[in-house]
Amino acid sequence: MHKTTTAKVLIMRVENYKIKNWEDSEHGLLVAESDEWILVKHIPVDYVVDGYRLYKKEFIEERLRTDQEKQIEKVLTLKDVNIEPPKGFNFADTIGLLDWVESAYGIFEFQDEDETELFYGKKNRITEDNLIIDMIKSDGSVEKDFDSEFDISKIRVITFETDYHLSIQLLWKDKLKKK
Repeated sequence: MHKTTTAKVLIMRVENYKIKNWEDSEHGLLVAESDEWILVKHIPVDYVVDGYRLYKKEFIEERLRTDQEKQIEKVLTLKDVNIEPPKGFNFADTIGLLDWVESAYGIFEFQDEDETELFYGKKNRITEDNLIIDMIKSDGSVEKDFDSEFDISKIRVITFETDYHLSIQLLWKDKLKKK
């Protein structure tokens, strides 16, 4: 059973997140947060909003609001960017969130301690504290030669609805149709 917590929906607020052991910080439009996770609309550059990110709070070293975040916030307010969580979203533990993303989108995306690697996949099974996934490659094919195993406690970010996530999803669905 997955533990769920209630979310607090907030007003328009852009924050900068410094993730433990990551070189670059992240910008996000705060949508909601629980005791364990923060849900944001991801801002990869300037005033561009691209999907959602969930940041695990235990890996956030610092949350900042400088003049830069206030300027981004102003532009997003002028653009009337929606700050609602996605339909059907509820906070849960790490596996519960990955399950929700996989259920809603067919595949999930996450990052662990290495900020340069993104992992796409479907849950295969869980053993003790590890998540074993069927890895989905950038061409949409499923890696069949070996299982990819991850320490659940090291997952820092879960991403969905980004342009890239949706593109990998389309490629994966296309490969499924051709089977």
